[in-house]
Amino acid sequence: MEVYRLIGNSLYGTALRILGREAEAEDVVQETFVKFFRKASSIGRGAVSSWLHRVTVNRCLDRLRARKRAAEDELDESAEVLDGPGAGTLTASPVERLDLERAVARLPERARLVFLLHDVEGYRHREVGEALGITEGTSKGQLFRARQMLRSWLEPEREAAG
Repeated sequence: MEVYRLIGNSLYGTALRILGREAEAEDVVQETFVKFFRKASSIGRGAVSSWLHRVTVNRCLDRLRARKRAAEDELDESAEVLDGPGAGTLTASPVERLDLERAVARLPERARLVFLLHDVEGYRHREVGEALGITEGTSKGQLFRARQMLRSWLEPEREAAG
């Protein structure tokens, strides 16, 4: 219970940023802790936090893949109906963090995921690529794109405020 109190909110925040849905984020955190309590004896004491974050991120990615499959299935079903069969740590003020959170939420899905996994969660490009099923180069390109978009959205606001 102590572990949940210490890190539960952080895991929830990570899940919410990745999934964008409160109920799903809550479910992921619950699933993560169920898995943790089943495997706690085999997890090294110093590795608990990183283990919990990795499980949370992996569960989120699983849910995103399931969403994508469901959307593709829905499109396939729609096509059949129409065509018949066979067719890291941010140091900013609360206002700046809120602005950043909103801007990150606006990013295209893949760029958002790469940004969150690399810059926020600390994954390496190779790990991001493996998690998302993309190449390391694509991960780097998506991160560059995400950072460019965030800068273009956030810098005008900072200049106006400064």
